[in-house]
Amino acid sequence: MRALISVTDKSNLKFLVKGLSDLGCEIISTGGTLKAIKEAGVEAVSVENVTNFKEILGGRVKTLSPYIHGGILYRRDNPQDVETIKNEKISPIDIVVVNLYDFSGALETKDKAKIIENIDIGGPTLIRAAAKNYKDVLVVTDVCDYERLIEKLKTDSVDESFRAELATKAFSLTSYYDSLIARYFKEETGKETGYLNLGFEKAEDLRYGENPTQKAALYKDKFINSYLSNPEIIHGKKMSFNNYNDLNVAVELAAELGKNTAVALKHATPCAVSKQDNLLDSYLKAYEADSLSIFGGILALNGEVDEKLAEECSKIFLEIIAAKDFTKGALEILTKKKNIRLVKVDFDLKKADMDIKYLNGAVLCQEKDQAEDEFSPVTNKLPTEKETEDLKFAMKVVKHVKSNAVVVVKDKTTIGIGGGETSRIWALENIKNHYDKSFDGGVLASDAFFPFDDCVKLAGQMGLTSIIQPGGSLRDEDSIKKCNELGISMVFSKNRHFKH
Repeated sequence: MRALISVTDKSNLKFLVKGLSDLGCEIISTGGTLKAIKEAGVEAVSVENVTNFKEILGGRVKTLSPYIHGGILYRRDNPQDVETIKNEKISPIDIVVVNLYDFSGALETKDKAKIIENIDIGGPTLIRAAAKNYKDVLVVTDVCDYERLIEKLKTDSVDESFRAELATKAFSLTSYYDSLIARYFKEETGKETGYLNLGFEKAEDLRYGENPTQKAALYKDKFINSYLSNPEIIHGKKMSFNNYNDLNVAVELAAELGKNTAVALKHATPCAVSKQDNLLDSYLKAYEADSLSIFGGILALNGEVDEKLAEECSKIFLEIIAAKDFTKGALEILTKKKNIRLVKVDFDLKKADMDIKYLNGAVLCQEKDQAEDEFSPVTNKLPTEKETEDLKFAMKVVKHVKSNAVVVVKDKTTIGIGGGETSRIWALENIKNHYDKSFDGGVLASDAFFPFDDCVKLAGQMGLTSIIQPGGSLRDEDSIKKCNELGISMVFSKNRHFKH
């Protein structure tokens, strides 16, 4: 039995080589791995002694040889292959243990020369060759499999199922590795290729998905450093699928609105949003805006949580509080609640620019909705300075509400959020009927144009004084005319903000 070992990650290498050596396995190795094996007190043969050719091009070429790949790829049950190997004096290689150059780590250095040199050539070639011939060759790419390998060899329990499992891991690794390289060149050139090469690495298995019957996991994108790339969960039980999904919306909105913003969210939909001069006032205003829906929801706070704010937050049940930071006193208060999750998030990071939706057998990929809105008054009456601030605030909030979406704002606090309806007027009617408060002096934002003037009529009945909407309907003039009749100012943003 012969094994070729060439690894960048030398974790548990001593255990592996001692175990193979004790089983009478001859070990072939290269460079730094060969040195490490000998330092572990185990004999090994240099690849050069097998290939009869020295390493060249600074190590770029060392295992690319028929004496290596012939020994891996020949089919033990194929008489012609066996005869060829015998005639060419090529010895079998039965085990290939390889992990790859740290291309992912090189990416973090931003050093182009280092990145290119960390594109592994020989490693993936060895892995793919061994995995292709998995029925005859064991291919090991995961350090976690070393103990299983040795145990199965000792007990003579290596079967085709185990071999296929290792091959699956091997092809998965090379596929992921190549996707990182393809992604790097796409980022560098800005060119599309007709293929979507992403590559995600599993961060954790989740308890379940949206429902207990659904399996779920969290994967990370090495090319994106955004709000949820490295959240610090400092207290509470593990995050669930729904927790992460909800947190993503809440944090993105809080980041877009800026420092001192409080976002309360339930089921991926904002239920209350406020931005005041300090975070405590923002939270209190958001709580007052919808004290019912916030219960059991998620709270994103763009700033530091102090003792006073923590005291207020602790008065109700919240699934998650995400903030830029927590003071020591705030943590002492909030960690008394066993089930609440406290998460530190960097709201200053750049928002990811890609949105992906997996369909049944197809994938939709689009840019994030980041277009700058215009602000074009279209009515006789112009919005006041205060209304202008509220209109812009409302339009940012409405981007994060499911279509058809309308949001009512007063003093940079939502006083009504309606979305997910098949008719825009129903969404506005829901606000009027479900929120027990006065809307006088509030402003209205809509994620898409008004096809009729019904929303304007209802806005007038509610006491709303200004409206922002994209415009672009064939019947825009009907809405403009009705606004002029009711003394409501209206502004066109020229951008639709559907969210499905």
